[in-house]
Amino acid sequence: MNIQMRGKTAEVLLYEDIGGWFGITADSFIKEIKQLKDVSTINLRINSNGGNVFDGVTIYNYLKSHQARVEIDIDGLAASIASIIAMAGDEVRMAENAWMMIHDPWIVTGGTAEDLRKQADTMDGIRETLLDTYMVRSSVSREDMSAMMAEETWLNSTEAANVGLADTLTKEMAVAAHVHKEWFKNAPDALDAERVIAVPESKISEPDAPKPITAEQKDAREKIARMNQYMRANRL
Repeated sequence: MNIQMRGKTAEVLLYEDIGGWFGITADSFIKEIKQLKDVSTINLRINSNGGNVFDGVTIYNYLKSHQARVEIDIDGLAASIASIIAMAGDEVRMAENAWMMIHDPWIVTGGTAEDLRKQADTMDGIRETLLDTYMVRSSVSREDMSAMMAEETWLNSTEAANVGLADTLTKEMAVAAHVHKEWFKNAPDALDAERVIAVPESKISEPDAPKPITAEQKDAREKIARMNQYMRANRL
């Protein structure tokens, strides 16, 4: 992770996988952000395949509890748990040639039949938490968002804006989306690690005007707000 200060704005490049031995852990991310002094804005720029769910959720919660304004720029790819981190932004911007991917959480596990049943129940709970997080921003119904997760849905910038997961489209950048295609089942053929994805100008549209907050969104926001209050109260 690379951080550059521009006045009171910290530009943070999250151009790697999340968690475990293969990416940046929540502990490392938070320690680096805590070192920032007198910062009013955190500009987090994302190009990530995702990774560990709990590291990602912890990073999301920490950013939501931070006193600074958080601005997200998706420069290449925000896939899997990286798309959850993106939801922490007070504003979410996507480059015209960027992608976002949402899906159900998955694990590699083992054990007895009873162990697997317990794991399945845990995974259901995790899924609902991720769905709540998307619903804070989503302009579609909870049912539709749930179906999108189940299908492993890849969204270009226009599609992400149209379902409420991005606020603003920005000019395309020369940032390749390096995708671990073996991690996913529906990765678009257009996602090639060797080149930048180009979206013709004619296909780009401005996001729709904000819609009134639905009951589902209000419920999701209240759940996330309670989680963030807990994070603030127990912050180290």
